[in-house]
Amino acid sequence: MTRYQQLSAMYPENLQEALNLTDSVRKDLLMTHLEEFSIRKGDFILKSGRKSKWFIDSKATACHPQGILLVAVSIMKILPPDIDGIGGLTMGADPVSYATAAIGCAMGRMLGSFSVRKEEKDHGGKGRIAGVLNSGNHLAIAEDTVTRGTSIFEAIEQVRRCDGDVTFVTAIVDRGGTVARMCNDQGIVYKPLVTAPELGFEYEGA
Repeated sequence: MTRYQQLSAMYPENLQEALNLTDSVRKDLLMTHLEEFSIRKGDFILKSGRKSKWFIDSKATACHPQGILLVAVSIMKILPPDIDGIGGLTMGADPVSYATAAIGCAMGRMLGSFSVRKEEKDHGGKGRIAGVLNSGNHLAIAEDTVTRGTSIFEAIEQVRRCDGDVTFVTAIVDRGGTVARMCNDQGIVYKPLVTAPELGFEYEGA
């Protein structure tokens, strides 16, 4: 029996149950969910071309009902009070951003959500931005998994072109360990939900 199966009765089935969990229990359940559904061990070639002994597809957790409930509530618990909206580069950020905005609404907090397209459409007024993003908004950038921060900072660049002010960045899993310094250099608060060392692996972003 896996640890996820052992803890299955503890997983929340609705928003109130998720909110009633302590932060430490919620994080433990999220990590266990990632280990069960998103992490694979073996020999892998990462997108960067590097070899790794583990692979993570956080979308398997972000698109699972129990997983995304834990993710969205966890983000709402750490989101600064001045944030107006949340989004990021499609498609890694999409389930995270949309679910967080929906859960935020259910918790009484109104957040816009948006997606940064991979390329600009030939019509419309916001270039690569789709969704709710207004000039001057204080915004959070989200991602499912970050290694070197490429997607995060591509999204930040596009948001700034629309006069959005990015002040907060989060991710389900930080497997690289480099984004904290990159955000700090730009005065952006960075808070991932889970890090590679917490899952038993070394950072691989250097």
